Formats: sequence, C-alpha cells, structure tokens
Amino acid sequence: MTRIPFPDLEKAPPEVREMLSRLPAPVSIFNMMAHAETVLKPLMKLGGTFLGKLELDPLLRELVICHAVNIEGGEYEWVQHAPVVLALGGTQSQIDALRAGDDQAACFSDAQKAVLRFTREVVVDVGASKEALAEAKKHLSDREIVEVILVAGFYIMLARLTETLDIPNDPPIGDKLVRQIEARVAGNKK
Repeated sequence: MTRIPFPDLEKAPPEVREMLSRLPAPVSIFNMMAHAETVLKPLMKLGGTFLGKLELDPLLRELVICHAVNIEGGEYEWVQHAPVVLALGGTQSQIDALRAGDDQAACFSDAQKAVLRFTREVVVDVGASKEALAEAKKHLSDREIVEVILVAGFYIMLARLTETLDIPNDPPIGDKLVRQIEARVAGNKK
C-alpha cells in the first residue's frame, strides 16, 4: 500500500490526463507523479529525452540506469529496466553482475567497466574521481559523460520517489515504452 494515496486522475487537469494517455499501459510511478501536476509533463518529456535522444549508446544507458538504481535500492526502476538491457542485446550475466554490485565483472567490456565505475562513483560519492573520469573519457565524448551523470541522477530521483512512497511495481513495460519513444523520435526527424 502506498504511503500517500494516488491522485484521482479523473479530476486531473487535461494536460495530465493527456500525458498519461501516451503511455503503453497505466504506470504507477507516473500516476503518483500526477500529484505534482505542473511537474509531470516536463519530467515525462525529460525521461523521454533520456530514452530516445541521447548520444549515449542505448545499452550503455540501460546498464547505467540499472547500476544507479540498484545502488540506490530502486526496485521499481530495476524491474522496468533490467528487461530493456536484455532487449538491447545485454546479457543475463550482466544483469546478475549489476544486481550483485560487481561493475567490473568479466561479462562487461572495458568501456562498460569504465562507465559503470564512473556511475558508481557519481552515485555513491556524489562526484567521480579524476581517475574514473579519465577512464570513462577514453570511451565517451564530453556530451556522453554529461549524459551519464544526468541519466543516473534522474533515475536516482525516481527511485527515491518509488521507495519513499512504496509505489508498487508494475509489470515491465520499459522495453515497449523505449520502442514507442524511439519511434516517435524517428518520426519527428522525417
């Protein structure tokens, strides 16, 4: 049971109802976010940007998300994003290693190890060490470095929302949502 009730979505402003109708299925985290009516649309758009408009490789993005939320204890986002790792060509060994907190496991490439170490330091220490940044920069552009920091921070924020308010896990729709966003972004580029 959630610590605060879900808002009555039938009484929500039209913009909130419209944004929620874009989702492939009802999603508890966004329904709860509807309490913050003026924040829902910008947060959903930002989340869509993270899932569809980054320079950062999509698989690496998902590994970063899973690593950050696992460190933070964000079970809701883990349930949503671990299947996306697999859908993007990641392996069960990688998911298992992240779940165990082993971001240096042999199943990761050198680039993935560098970015996952960087992510861990950003999450745990607030700022990554010079060494972790230097190693990550061997594999990523400056833009991608900033994207990793922003993605990790965004999903940490979501984990804090779901865990603080005891938002129940939804069946995974992360892959379907990512594909929907990618299609929308591709359509806008035409």
